[in-house]
Amino acid sequence: MVPERESTREAARERTLAGATATTRTRPRLDQPRPPRRRLLPEWDPEAFGRLSERIARFLGTGRFIVWMTIVIILWVLWNIFAPRDLRFDNYPFIFLTLMLSLQASYAAPLILLAQNRQDDRDRVNLEQDRKASERSIADTEYLTREIASLRIGLGEVATRDWIRSELQDLVKELDERHDGHVVFPAERSRVRDVDDR
Repeated sequence: MVPERESTREAARERTLAGATATTRTRPRLDQPRPPRRRLLPEWDPEAFGRLSERIARFLGTGRFIVWMTIVIILWVLWNIFAPRDLRFDNYPFIFLTLMLSLQASYAAPLILLAQNRQDDRDRVNLEQDRKASERSIADTEYLTREIASLRIGLGEVATRDWIRSELQDLVKELDERHDGHVVFPAERSRVRDVDDR
């Protein structure tokens, strides 16, 4: 009987271990990154696309673009008027030219807006950095102002040479008066202020 119990326990333990490993294999592990998912849409680098849109918008805003576009339109019209009928690809109402110009305008407008949004973002970051720098400089200026004020207050309490000299002279006079005219100290220095006393 004992061997039967042990064998059933062993079989139950093996089933439990097998079930535990099977459940851990199906759950995703938290310590490992997920595998990349497939996307149906193409992926692109938004920063590279933004730089390209800025380049295009910068070119669209130049006189060179207007000159080239004018040359292309003039050549287009002249070709479709004076070329042999077999070689013309857009007859008089120039519908294809109108389509191409509207297509160019429909792409130019969003590219210009994207470039402006990127410039606004850069301006916002620069403005925030300038604001922080001005706050730091204001704080530094206020600190230096407080320090200068405390130095002025401290200098007001500092004894200067003139004050010490006048106090000593008053003491010498007082001692002279107390000792009935006996000279206790050597002769006083002249009362003319030195240049260094300032």
